[in-house]
Amino acid sequence: MCGRFGLTRPDKLDLQRYGIDGVPPLVPRFNIPPSSDILVVRERKGVTEAEMIRWGLVPSWAKDPSIGNRMANVRSDTALEKSSFRAAMQKRRCLIPADVFFEWQDVPGQKRRRPYAVALNGGEIFALGGLWEAWRPKEGGDWVITCAILTTEPNELLAPIHDRMPVMLRAEDYARWLSPSTSTDDVRGLVEGFPARAMKAWEVSLLVNDPKTDDARVIAPA
Repeated sequence: MCGRFGLTRPDKLDLQRYGIDGVPPLVPRFNIPPSSDILVVRERKGVTEAEMIRWGLVPSWAKDPSIGNRMANVRSDTALEKSSFRAAMQKRRCLIPADVFFEWQDVPGQKRRRPYAVALNGGEIFALGGLWEAWRPKEGGDWVITCAILTTEPNELLAPIHDRMPVMLRAEDYARWLSPSTSTDDVRGLVEGFPARAMKAWEVSLLVNDPKTDDARVIAPA
């Protein structure tokens, strides 16, 4: 799973790579938890947009938006088969810019898990693969736009730490990922594990366990 991530250097974000000229005002974030508003890139009616969207998917069929609190992640390997996510996986995919994410490793004989930060070798900004949905109450009202981060099997770097990792997209695949016309077979190929050789992981302190701690201390090596 991916329970936390960061966009620590938003000034380095080049949205032209996504086909976008402007970007909403951003501040450095080191420890973003679910239920936060996060920067999401999505395509709507042929136009690529960047906007702040709530992290925690509320499916269109949901009776209560509180379900989003439990749906920060969606498994990419089953999303195309499950009716809950099939339509979004086919037509409402998005990109979530980040430069670090966190995973927790089970420690034999201990209840407390060991946190790790994961990033690209050069610290560059990358894109997590996600889904977005639109929901509103049956009685009417404003639409609520939400998203989830897709997960996949871990690569060689992440496998010793956790049994899942977030989907990471290569820059050359951004347009295909966002396009609703991309075939199901192509989508399946795009969610395969990101190359481990391009990534690094390091143990961090337990400060990351507190979502209120949102500064550079959470990415400092333990």
